[in-house]
Amino acid sequence: MGRYVIRRLLQMVPVFIGTTLLIFVMVYGLGDPVAAMFGDRTPDPATAAQIRHDLHLNDPLWQQYLIYMQHIFKGDFGKASNGQPVTELLGTAFPVTLRLTIMAFVIEAVVGIALGLFAGLRRGRFFDTGVLAMTLLVVSIPTFVTGFVLQYLLGVKWGVVHPSVGEGAPFKDLFIPGLVLAGVSLAYVARLTRTSVAENSRADYLRTAVAKGLPRRRVITNHMLRNSLIPVVTFLGTDIGNLMAGALVTERIFNIHGVGYQIYQGIVHNNPPTVVGFVTVLVIIFLGANLLVDLLYAVLDPRIRYA
Repeated sequence: MGRYVIRRLLQMVPVFIGTTLLIFVMVYGLGDPVAAMFGDRTPDPATAAQIRHDLHLNDPLWQQYLIYMQHIFKGDFGKASNGQPVTELLGTAFPVTLRLTIMAFVIEAVVGIALGLFAGLRRGRFFDTGVLAMTLLVVSIPTFVTGFVLQYLLGVKWGVVHPSVGEGAPFKDLFIPGLVLAGVSLAYVARLTRTSVAENSRADYLRTAVAKGLPRRRVITNHMLRNSLIPVVTFLGTDIGNLMAGALVTERIFNIHGVGYQIYQGIVHNNPPTVVGFVTVLVIIFLGANLLVDLLYAVLDPRIRYA
């Protein structure tokens, strides 16, 4: 196991470098960061030249990337256009998005797996057909449409919840935004679980377990569900990063000042340090989630061993 973890960590290094380099080139190679600092005003040529020199903007992009990564490893992500350090923005935005992601992930995993399990066990029946139809409908509707509809119905018209999330984004205000964020992923988890359960329900090892006289609940939970969850865990692990990165639309709808909001502000105001800094942290989270998924395979299936 130790060798496998080390090997996977080494494999992450070129992926991290390639991803961050691509993002850095795309962000810093397009637009003028100095002009973005001054907005509609025209900067003084001498001042602009000094800023370019201080920020190494006159150097080649590959050299700028190396300098930027040196600062990253020192904990310096640069400064936003308003002069605020990006680390402060990270410290305020990521806890908010993390709470939203946790809420969405719990809804996605619990509801999705439960729907898929019961649909797979009742393959071809009314409940199975209903789950397939519902998930197809959820996948077909864009997230911003679902968000605005739920916000209007539950928040404005019926007054069940507040239309926007309160200051600090407490968990009690994140259920509806979390449901909106998890909607499409929940549908995929339900369909994936349903297909996997339906396939494993006819497997020989289940017939053997039933023939031994094991209780039905134990057969389903200890044998069928564990094997059926392997592809689901793969999807859930990779979806953690997708939920955090895809929270932009949901955060805009419910006025949540998280990662998506800060990236949006960085793009609108042409603020490269904010965009690159936030995306770099998201890449690290995505790679860590993938490593965790690989390690969970051995827990779900004892036949899997890592050399």
